[in-house]
Amino acid sequence: MAWFKKDKSAEGKRFKIPEGLWLKCDSCKEVVYRKEIEKNAKVCPKCNYHFPISIGERISLMLDEGSFKEWDAGLSPMDPLNFKDSVRYRDRIKTAQDKTRQREAMVIGEGTINHLPVVLGVFNFSYMGGSMGSVVGEKILRAAEKAAGRRWPLIIVSSSGGARMQEGILSLMQMAKTSAAVARLAEARVPFFSILADPTFGGVTASFAMLGDIIIAEPKALIGFAGARVIEQTIKQQLPEGFQRSEFLLDHGMIDLILERKKLKQTLAKLLTFFSA
Repeated sequence: MAWFKKDKSAEGKRFKIPEGLWLKCDSCKEVVYRKEIEKNAKVCPKCNYHFPISIGERISLMLDEGSFKEWDAGLSPMDPLNFKDSVRYRDRIKTAQDKTRQREAMVIGEGTINHLPVVLGVFNFSYMGGSMGSVVGEKILRAAEKAAGRRWPLIIVSSSGGARMQEGILSLMQMAKTSAAVARLAEARVPFFSILADPTFGGVTASFAMLGDIIIAEPKALIGFAGARVIEQTIKQQLPEGFQRSEFLLDHGMIDLILERKKLKQTLAKLLTFFSA
């Protein structure tokens, strides 16, 4: 006796699964339900890989809700060298602005963490690889100056490929400019917390990003100056396993902490309370 009825009309039909429900982790290669990752602050629940997140998501995770006020949003890059490689620089700028709906690769402003005021800067890797050109350098300078003037701690979240080659020496000068800004902040005895996300490379690593009073990195973040292949070709030696990962840098005293994304706000709150005391 059959306890079910067979629906012949359903035979041979293909059921379409909506796209975007699942994500493949870049680290462990496991396929994970997208909503599960989003609930976990864009962190893989299987291997703890930290997926890239937007500036808005980063601010929401770090600051009190509704406390962020952006500064100098109207600053936009120019093309002083009239630079052209395969594409004109001005066209690259327009493409990046249309893609990210932001004028530059960095956002700065003020906000609070557990009601404690801070100055915050966040890189956007989606904008030309988060590269540091003249506008990014100027924003870091202005953020540092306002932090010193108000005596509010400065927090910068870096995710960058380094200096922006399309601006040539003008871009390289931002390394000295931002380092000097951070030095003046230290003279004013105002703390600077540098947070390194994946990846942080080139002129950003070689300047302000490694000058924080406290340097924090996300787990397994790639941090360095030149790529591993370039280094190996230069020194003619094979590099150790995980040479440029945050865990290796912590073991060798280059950074102070590795923090999971979900623990960042509460840890920053403790640090802010300590330094304000």
